[in-house]
Amino acid sequence: MTTPRQLLTYLSGGLTDESIARELGVSERTVARRITRLQQMLGARTRFQLGVQASRRGWL
Repeated sequence: MTTPRQLLTYLSGGLTDESIARELGVSERTVARRITRLQQMLGARTRFQLGVQASRRGWL
Protein backbone atom coordinates (compact mmCIF):
# COMPACT_ATOMS: atom_id res chain seq x y z
CA MET A 1 0.00 0.00 0.00
CA THR A 2 1.22 3.43 -0.88
CA THR A 3 1.49 6.02 1.85
CA PRO A 4 0.35 9.60 1.33
CA ARG A 5 3.97 10.69 1.79
CA GLN A 6 5.16 8.47 -1.05
CA LEU A 7 2.50 9.81 -3.36
CA LEU A 8 3.23 13.41 -2.39
CA THR A 9 6.95 12.83 -2.90
CA TYR A 10 6.34 11.62 -6.44
CA LEU A 11 4.07 14.60 -7.13
CA SER A 12 6.56 17.10 -5.73
CA GLY A 13 9.22 15.48 -7.90
CA GLY A 14 7.20 16.41 -10.95
CA LEU A 15 6.15 12.90 -11.96
CA THR A 16 3.03 12.52 -14.06
CA ASP A 17 0.15 10.30 -13.03
CA GLU A 18 1.32 7.84 -15.67
CA SER A 19 4.84 7.73 -14.24
CA ILE A 20 3.57 7.40 -10.68
CA ALA A 21 1.25 4.58 -11.72
CA ARG A 22 4.14 2.76 -13.36
CA GLU A 23 6.34 3.19 -10.25
CA LEU A 24 3.59 1.91 -7.95
CA GLY A 25 2.30 -0.82 -10.25
CA VAL A 26 -1.24 0.53 -10.28
CA SER A 27 -3.48 2.20 -12.87
CA GLU A 28 -3.46 5.91 -13.61
CA ARG A 29 -7.07 6.00 -12.41
CA THR A 30 -5.99 4.63 -9.03
CA VAL A 31 -3.34 7.34 -8.75
CA ALA A 32 -5.89 10.02 -9.65
CA ARG A 33 -8.34 8.69 -7.04
CA ARG A 34 -5.67 8.67 -4.32
CA ILE A 35 -4.66 12.23 -5.17
CA THR A 36 -8.31 13.33 -5.10
CA ARG A 37 -8.74 11.66 -1.71
CA LEU A 38 -5.68 13.53 -0.36
CA GLN A 39 -7.04 16.81 -1.74
CA GLN A 40 -10.33 16.20 0.05
CA MET A 41 -8.57 15.34 3.30
CA LEU A 42 -6.56 18.55 3.23
CA GLY A 43 -9.22 20.82 1.74
CA ALA A 44 -7.16 21.50 -1.37
CA ARG A 45 -8.87 22.31 -4.66
CA THR A 46 -5.77 21.95 -6.82
CA ARG A 47 -2.66 19.80 -6.78
CA PHE A 48 -0.61 22.89 -6.06
CA GLN A 49 -2.73 23.61 -2.99
CA LEU A 50 -2.30 19.97 -2.02
CA GLY A 51 1.47 20.43 -2.01
CA VAL A 52 1.22 23.62 0.03
CA GLN A 53 -1.11 22.05 2.60
CA ALA A 54 1.02 18.91 2.86
CA SER A 55 4.12 21.02 3.38
CA ARG A 56 2.45 23.12 6.07
CA ARG A 57 1.52 19.93 7.91
CA GLY A 58 5.05 18.60 7.68
CA TRP A 59 4.11 15.74 5.35
CA LEU A 60 6.88 16.66 2.90
